[in-house]
Amino acid sequence: MERLWTKNFILTILGVFFLFTAFYMLYSTLPLFIKHIGGNEGHVGLSMGIFMLSAVIFRPIIGGLLDRFGRRMFIILGISLFALSMYIYNWVNGIAALLCLRMLHGISWAISTTAILTMAADIVPNTRYGEGIGWIGTAMTLAMAIAPMLGVWIVENLSYHALFLSAAVLSIIALLLKFNLKVPFQPQADKRKIEFFEKSALSAVVSVIFLFISYSSITTFVSLFADSIKVNSGLFFLVYSTALFLSRPSAGKLSDKYGETLVIIPSLLMAALALIVLSLSTGLSGMLISAMLYGLGFGSSQTVLQATIVRSVPPDRRGIANASFSTATDIGIGLGSIILGWISDHTSYRTLFMTSAVSVMLSLLIWAISSRHLLKNRHSTAVSSFSPNNAKNE
Repeated sequence: MERLWTKNFILTILGVFFLFTAFYMLYSTLPLFIKHIGGNEGHVGLSMGIFMLSAVIFRPIIGGLLDRFGRRMFIILGISLFALSMYIYNWVNGIAALLCLRMLHGISWAISTTAILTMAADIVPNTRYGEGIGWIGTAMTLAMAIAPMLGVWIVENLSYHALFLSAAVLSIIALLLKFNLKVPFQPQADKRKIEFFEKSALSAVVSVIFLFISYSSITTFVSLFADSIKVNSGLFFLVYSTALFLSRPSAGKLSDKYGETLVIIPSLLMAALALIVLSLSTGLSGMLISAMLYGLGFGSSQTVLQATIVRSVPPDRRGIANASFSTATDIGIGLGSIILGWISDHTSYRTLFMTSAVSVMLSLLIWAISSRHLLKNRHSTAVSSFSPNNAKNE
């Protein structure tokens, strides 16, 4: 079996952890900061929307450029711009300036994350993609678990200045960890045009969109639902994060050994069941069962879908494949927030979570219909690796 835990892979995981910790530190504190400078709930939503829109627009562009010009320069550019954006928050004292900065920050996030995930795909052995992507996802999950609490602690005990400085420092550490990595890169043989979407993975990308529509119901509405039934939402997210943390590497390893379908179908069914349980919950026990099921189901299916999309393309198209996956997640979260928000306003939380379960089942249906073609394409490219004549270290 090919070796996974190389120096390059370990440094990549550490870099992902520090970068995502910096990112998630703003998740819990940005709304507080916006109100601190005179904004309101509407400005909070607008700032998140501008950030996501910037990322959605720029990811496909970056993906195409990565496959043409390599990963290294975009990792340096993206993380440097990300660190600079974090530090500039110190000088923001109005909503207009904040919205402009959020646009810049979204662009830097699109560049850095797309480049890093593509570089990770280059490092991971082809036969252990699922496991490798799972460990990368685990680093993100760990960052998501600790960073919001860390951010709030810094604001409450120090200052916003200390928060933004800390996030910038963490970003620079992520950059330093990746600065000297030598990653094999196979340039595109056909340089007539730069493409911005991986057409061969369209069905999987649509499946990801429907899965992340359901994910937005968890990230956006669980806290409100928990409050409505007098339950501490922190316990839900603790169980959910633990299940997510445990599921990703094991799901990836299983998919490498037994195939993607064996993991994705039961995982999506589990995620749909979790949302049905959540819609029927009236107390803590139902919410915790739902949290465990959704963490296991979502974590497993998301990991394997990402690995499948990347593994289904030749090495010189991994940038655009990763960009397509990340764009799908952004679109799913954005659409989910809008659609489910409307449902919440006009119906009930039960209907909202049942709608999310239907979205997961649509994701499963799309996978079931199209997976044979996608996996056939994967098997035709799985034997492709970096050609000694074409590959080079960046």
